[in-house]
Amino acid sequence: MIALIYAHPHPARSRANRVLLEAARTVPSVIVRSLYDRYPDFEIDVEAERKLLIESRLIVWQHPCMWYSAPALQKLWFDTVLTEGWAIGEGGTALVGKSCLWVTTTGATSEGYSPGGTHRFPFTAFAPALEMTARFCGMHWLPPQVVHGAHLIDEITLQQHAAQYRQRLLDFVAEVEHG
Repeated sequence: MIALIYAHPHPARSRANRVLLEAARTVPSVIVRSLYDRYPDFEIDVEAERKLLIESRLIVWQHPCMWYSAPALQKLWFDTVLTEGWAIGEGGTALVGKSCLWVTTTGATSEGYSPGGTHRFPFTAFAPALEMTARFCGMHWLPPQVVHGAHLIDEITLQQHAAQYRQRLLDFVAEVEHG
């Protein structure tokens, strides 16, 4: 019911994404597709990816925010899986009506995404590319979950983010089952 497309080029170095992923894995309806584990050669099995998406009601894109966007393999996944005639354009209705959740981590604190911060703009200024990818495919965009300062936050705060993430997934499952 939930396809979690996980794209972290250096998972062993990511405390925050690892904790978030572990929390999501505890939700029985979640199927994790770890792109860097599955496709180290960047040769994406498009049919397998599409099958997973078709079978899912919620598609989660979880990855670190790298250069204000998705990591390279996640971007390649968008380019090869979400193509004209399948996910977009004439006849591209495979994902219409599904929900999409973006879960991402940043190296900077939330203050870094302010006019006086390192990145000068609020984090929401960098979200439109991902949001519009989902919307262009006809998906319902859910409010993203962003963990700022991922390598800086304390364990309690990180566990709170993980619990919130897990609860959002459980709530989605409950809504689908009872709604």
